[in-house]
Amino acid sequence: MKAKHSKTDWIEDAKKRAAFEAVEHVKNNYVIGLGSGSTTSYAIREIGKIMYQKKWHIFGVPTSYQAFFLAVDCGIPITTLNEHPKLDLTIDGVDQVDHKLNMIKGMGGALTREKIVASASKQNVIVADETKLVKRLGVSHAVPVEVLPFAITAVTSKMREIGGKPNLRVGEGKVGPIVTDNGNFILDVSTGPIDNPKELDSKLKSIPGVVETGLFVDIADVVYVGMQSGVKRLSRH
Repeated sequence: MKAKHSKTDWIEDAKKRAAFEAVEHVKNNYVIGLGSGSTTSYAIREIGKIMYQKKWHIFGVPTSYQAFFLAVDCGIPITTLNEHPKLDLTIDGVDQVDHKLNMIKGMGGALTREKIVASASKQNVIVADETKLVKRLGVSHAVPVEVLPFAITAVTSKMREIGGKPNLRVGEGKVGPIVTDNGNFILDVSTGPIDNPKELDSKLKSIPGVVETGLFVDIADVVYVGMQSGVKRLSRH
C-alpha cells in the first residue's frame, strides 16, 4: 500500500521547489541577503551546498539570528551592511503575497531587518508555497508592526483610532511579549482586506513609536510560488 501524504508533506515539497528556483539567481562572488523563515532556510542550505561543490565565494547578510546561525552551520561566511552596503541579491520568504507582489511579512519577527536588507539589494527574490498567494492582503491575516516598548500603549491606542485591531504578540513557553532582535515589541494589527497597502503602510508608520511595518510594497522583483505540482513565477517587470 502507498503511504498517504499529509498536507504538510506537499507544502514542504513546494517550499523546497520554490527555494531551489530562487537559488538559480545566485552567482559566484555574490553578497546575498539571507531572509528568515522555513522556506528561506531551504535556500540557505542549498547555497551552502553550491559553495562547497563549486568552490564559490559568497558572503551572506542574515536578517535574523535564525538566519545567522543557519548560515554559519552551512559554511556561508557572514558579513554586514556596514561592509557591503549594496547587496547583489536577497532571498526571503513571505507570509502573504498578492498578484501585484505586495506582501505581508514579519510573522517571524524580523520585519525591520528584512526590509532594511531588501532596500539595500539590487534584486529581491521571494519564495513561498501556494497557501501564501492571495487575492487581497489582510484577509485572515494581521499586519505585524514593530514598536518601541516605551510607546506600546500609546501606539495601541492610536491604531485603534484609525480602525486597526492591534494585539501584542506574546511568546509560547515565555512569560510576556515577544522581543525582536532589535529589542522591540510586535503588534499584530488586524485590518481586514487591504485596498491600498502603500497608503496603510504610510499611515501606520506616521504613528510615533512605530519602528517598521510588515507591509512590503514595491520591493519584490520575482516571486517563486511552490505549487502542489511545479512552481509559479511572478515578476514585477
